[in-house]
Amino acid sequence: MTISAKTVVLIAIGAALYGIGGLPMFGIPIFANCTLKPAMAVLALFAILYGPLVGFFVGLIGHWVTDLFAGWGIWFTWELGSGVVGLIMGMYPYLTKFSLEKGIFTTKNFVLYGVLAFLSNSLGYGMSAYFDVVLYASPVNKEVAQLVIIAVSNTVVMVVIGRFILTSLAKRKQQSYNLKEAY
Repeated sequence: MTISAKTVVLIAIGAALYGIGGLPMFGIPIFANCTLKPAMAVLALFAILYGPLVGFFVGLIGHWVTDLFAGWGIWFTWELGSGVVGLIMGMYPYLTKFSLEKGIFTTKNFVLYGVLAFLSNSLGYGMSAYFDVVLYASPVNKEVAQLVIIAVSNTVVMVVIGRFILTSLAKRKQQSYNLKEAY
């Protein structure tokens, strides 16, 4: 499998935006090196627009950038978790039969987006929490609390910001889709 130059550039841009946007100065600290960060919407958007592969690497590399610049050290278990979030969010177009490309973003699509956001955060960071317990002997109570807080807060951020972005994107796509059909 070869990765195009365009894909590499998209990953680099997405990872930089997600990574820098994830720094504590752009978020609200909520629990043990976790912040409520609008950058989660960037991860979701890149994954939805460019697919699961881009979503995975934007999450993985972007989280690494955040951890590196925030001074938290490298936590590969959590970088991998962000990659899984991006990978799962990248499945959205396939589950909606690419409706967003046609300018369609219905209530049903929004609910699916919200469910996918919660699932991706729960599974991705659930895996991270599990590996922290197994590999680093981190206390289970701390990891479970961290997982619940992260899954809920990230989902809220992704849903609130994502609703505005995806609605606007659908309107824009609808206009260009209608122009294509007119010709």
